[in-house]
Amino acid sequence: MTMESCPECASPVTSQDRFCEACGRNLRVQRTPVGGPAAQWPPMCACGGEEFDAEGFCEACGRARPSARDRVEFVLPAVAGVSDRGKRRRRNEDSMAFGRVRGRGVAVVVCDGVASSERAERASQTAVDTAADVLLTGLQSGTDAEKSTGDAVVAANDAVSRLARPEAAEVAPSCTFVSAVVTDESATVGWVGDSRAYLVAAGGAARLTTDDTWAAQLVAEGVLTEEEALTDRRAHVLSRWLGADSGIEAPQTVTFRVETAGLLVLCSDGLWNYVPEPEDLLEVLPRGLPPVEVARELVDVALKAGGHDNITVVVVQLRGGHGA
Repeated sequence: MTMESCPECASPVTSQDRFCEACGRNLRVQRTPVGGPAAQWPPMCACGGEEFDAEGFCEACGRARPSARDRVEFVLPAVAGVSDRGKRRRRNEDSMAFGRVRGRGVAVVVCDGVASSERAERASQTAVDTAADVLLTGLQSGTDAEKSTGDAVVAANDAVSRLARPEAAEVAPSCTFVSAVVTDESATVGWVGDSRAYLVAAGGAARLTTDDTWAAQLVAEGVLTEEEALTDRRAHVLSRWLGADSGIEAPQTVTFRVETAGLLVLCSDGLWNYVPEPEDLLEVLPRGLPPVEVARELVDVALKAGGHDNITVVVVQLRGGHGA
């Protein structure tokens, strides 16, 4: 019997234990922290100063104290994510959450707060936390992945909708959504909005999602060509989103069998704005690295290209029949 350590209290546990006898932690489930990055402020300014005034500015150099959300990295076995504020935005309104159920699979959620709405970062964090809970519960109980994905979107939409203020309905908190449930045999991707998922395998790369935007809709109707859509002012105007005014009842979904090794990449538009097509992603994707290094490299691609938006990338290792 394999001996391990509890990730919460480091007490000895076995591979067969479901809970840690010392602290009670559920050993079957590992997940990113609810609420995202640690709530506390970083203790030190980039200049080395440790004193900040009441408004959050460094008393040594005058810089604003950075937020814990400016750069976020989470790593679990076979899945990792990186989220970065980028170079132009004042705050990071993207969020990610993911978890692993031992012997069952992985669940991932990425949400991008809509910049024109208020408390966009809270909307995205609420959505990923709520949806991840539903998807991980579904993995534990063996619920059909497409049903879990639909339930996750409904729950996330309800949770984000409750953040709205009745007197400010026109700026109700809102966000996009993309998720994945990956097991030994299959993967299910669900989405609302324009956050995307790509599959990368030995045979090449493929985009799994279609944007819920007015421009994409006009392309589908033949009003615009793909080239015209890229430069149209409506290119990023969402036709579907999560929030009080969304009217969303179900996501779009796609399910495929995991038959060969590869990577599943979920991202916000802060990445795909620079590498929109599967072949673009394939060209910059590093080979032979663990998921966290792949995610870091892809975020760096977006930063070097301008970093005009928040950038979030989560990478899931697909083992082709040997488990996610």
